[in-house]
Amino acid sequence: MSKPRTHTRRLALGLTLALGLSAAAHARDIQSMVVAGGCFWCVESDFESVPGVLEAVSGYTGGHTENPTYKQVTGGNTGHYEAVKISYDADVVGYQRLIHLFFRSIDPTDAGGQFCDRGSSYRTAIFVANDEQRAIAKAELDAAQKELGKPIVTPILDAAPFTVAEDYHQDYYKGGGWTLTRRGPKSQIEAYNFYRQSCGRDARVSQLWGADAPFVHHGK
Repeated sequence: MSKPRTHTRRLALGLTLALGLSAAAHARDIQSMVVAGGCFWCVESDFESVPGVLEAVSGYTGGHTENPTYKQVTGGNTGHYEAVKISYDADVVGYQRLIHLFFRSIDPTDAGGQFCDRGSSYRTAIFVANDEQRAIAKAELDAAQKELGKPIVTPILDAAPFTVAEDYHQDYYKGGGWTLTRRGPKSQIEAYNFYRQSCGRDARVSQLWGADAPFVHHGK
């Protein structure tokens, strides 16, 4: 009779553990933030490498055109930024840490775009959803400005409707397709790496932030 009771106990224990793990998973504090850092492929690539970040989605925000397309946004007439919505587990990484990393992944002194990408759609910005995010973003901006010793032009703006970009932009940096570049046909991953290097993103960020630049080797 002891064997059936032992088996029952094990089943009960297994069920309890399973329910406990499920509850723990559902109890995670999942939050999101929206930033614009120039090319959204690069922002995706950078932040999906951060422990605690669950997903980074490319899109458009901050403009006046409803459901804009990439062509419209880069044409400069919609007022939108290329932006990324970052979902993260706040029990693993906090908003303050992510904003700290964001400033050091861009050139926040450039008001005309980012690196080789010029124009209004490539400007930097932080879109805040509440007063807490605004206060944290402002404190990090002040700290970054003090570290650089020069004015930061990245604005802190109210959150606006976010339109998800076309499918081919999502996770472009790890895509398996092929594309034609000015250096001939390349795999999508090779094309992304070539773009990132030739655009001078890592070189400029490294020049600005030195050892504090968190992503300068990422994507190479």
